[in-house]
Amino acid sequence: MSKLTKNQKAVAEKFDSHKLYPLAEACAVVKDITYTKFDATVELSANLGVDPRKANQMIRGVVTLPHGTGKPVRVLALCTPDKVSEAVEAGADFAGLDEYIEKIKGGWTDVDVIVCTPSVMAKVGALGKILGPRGLMPNPKTGTVTMEIGAAVKASKGGKIDFKVDKTGIVHTGIGKVSFTAEQIYENAAAVLNEIAKLKPQALKGTYMKSAAICSTMSDGIKVDLKAFLAGAE
Repeated sequence: MSKLTKNQKAVAEKFDSHKLYPLAEACAVVKDITYTKFDATVELSANLGVDPRKANQMIRGVVTLPHGTGKPVRVLALCTPDKVSEAVEAGADFAGLDEYIEKIKGGWTDVDVIVCTPSVMAKVGALGKILGPRGLMPNPKTGTVTMEIGAAVKASKGGKIDFKVDKTGIVHTGIGKVSFTAEQIYENAAAVLNEIAKLKPQALKGTYMKSAAICSTMSDGIKVDLKAFLAGAE
């Protein structure tokens, strides 16, 4: 049996992997058991009792994290010339249309979010095979296809994230950085969990939100007392 490292021993003394922690406490613990030399990302996972193969159980949502994601967000605005200045003034890192369409066709996807206006969707739609697998395809449901291009850019820069359930029924998303205060992590996590709760399919029978956990990039997962949180008992 391999020996535990100094950090592993410290972690083992600070939290119980079998215990369900109140969300606020879990957010404090994740900071306490992270020993990376870089500013690790804090991640939230929620196991849902849905069948993603059914269209009416495909959970997808958008939420603005109160304290942002903690990392720079590179935004590309695909729009007609009359909208370029609006996008740039709102903070878009790149703005234009045909030149970026060609760059993407050539394999360039060095952005985190793409927003566009409805009028250019015909051209953007042709990029589906490139953008879709990377989660970059603009979608009206997530507010990334809109005439209000400036507002969409600001929202993306300001901490708006979109999430969706994977094929195993789990929503997994980053909610901040370890350098955040425990309260900031809590408020971001609460925003995501509350939004997921609102998306419960009406036809679903049985338990919707089964479990949740918080971890950092290289930490153990901390189990969250989801029932207590949803009941407002914290």
